[in-house]
Amino acid sequence: MSAETDVSGLAGHLAGWSPAPIEQVGRVSSWSVGAFAGVLDQPSPLANGQLPPMWHWFGFLDHPAQAEIGADGHPAGGHFMPPIPDRRRMFAGGRWTGHRPFPVDADLTRRSSVTSMEVKSGRSGEMAFVTVLNEFRHDGELAVSEEQDIVYRSQPDPAPSATPPAAKPPAPPEQVDEPPAEHALTLLPDAPLLFRLSALTYNTHRIHYDLPYATGVEGYPGLVVHGPLLALLALELPRRFAPGSRVTGFSYRLRRPAFAGTPVRARTLSTDGEWDVAVGVPGTAPSLTASVRLVAG
Repeated sequence: MSAETDVSGLAGHLAGWSPAPIEQVGRVSSWSVGAFAGVLDQPSPLANGQLPPMWHWFGFLDHPAQAEIGADGHPAGGHFMPPIPDRRRMFAGGRWTGHRPFPVDADLTRRSSVTSMEVKSGRSGEMAFVTVLNEFRHDGELAVSEEQDIVYRSQPDPAPSATPPAAKPPAPPEQVDEPPAEHALTLLPDAPLLFRLSALTYNTHRIHYDLPYATGVEGYPGLVVHGPLLALLALELPRRFAPGSRVTGFSYRLRRPAFAGTPVRARTLSTDGEWDVAVGVPGTAPSLTASVRLVAG
């Protein structure tokens, strides 16, 4: 992607937009933790008393009124939604740092704030990159900090067609050589699994469950696998293959979509020091790359 800065369009809409930080009290329930473990065909991880990294995504869920939902299924507005016309939202990646255990079924305070905004131009036009920092505290002590990178672009919906377009088969992905991985696991993200994850995270974005919308409006070849699912799958590698270690840091970048009905594999690229991980369709360029920092104990 080009880093050019001729960005008068979106930059003009963002001029003066500076949302204040907000705080919210919430919790992650043991029911939600067990429910996601079931999606992965795994037992609940709470036997050791600690929430796995990034599983806080199953708590602190916003619940806007139905009248506030936009045409794409996302809320039409929100405190951290930039004032961009015909706004489209994409999850680009983020960073997670664990400071101390994140308790389950206990009240925590989340403080959220925008830490950066940048507009870039690339082959697909202008895009606004917004980073939101979430800090979770229990009894005043910082437990987890997480940054999310969200990309916004302005793109009106196409004119409706009298005949809904049929789903297009995905183009054959470019094949890449994969050296043997020390650790790997595979998941089939079919339509029921994507529905269950949307329900667990209260995510109503239609690209994950509405095939005519995903193909006919957004132009995807199929239902899109949630970016957070790919990130969580990357973290399953240390959870399952290094149970004696503790994850203290995680950074990840979403590079290309994955689609329902095609198996995705998480594999280690390196376990020398930090674990470098890739998640995607086997034999093709990864949909997500990540780095995991671990310590003993």
